[in-house]
Amino acid sequence: MTQKAWFDELSAEDLQFIRRFILASGSLKAVAQEYGVSYPTVRLRLDRLIAKIQALEDSRERSPFHRKVRALMAEGRLGEREARALLEAHDETVNGD
Repeated sequence: MTQKAWFDELSAEDLQFIRRFILASGSLKAVAQEYGVSYPTVRLRLDRLIAKIQALEDSRERSPFHRKVRALMAEGRLGEREARALLEAHDETVNGD
């Protein structure tokens, strides 16, 4: 089974952010103005998107489930403690522990 490319797993909103970032020549200030939010808000969004892409690309992750949990954590939609609990429960189920 082939793994999806990282960009195939991004949401339409993530792809739109990347598009705006590129069209703004990488200027976070310009992106912040376009979205009508503060620079720190855009910086946080970019940092989370980078972490999400890193999680999706990480070939060391054992399964699509692991990559998805790490991506959700990177987005700030899942806390670290909850992510660990889910991954441990998943591993126990898969490994029959």
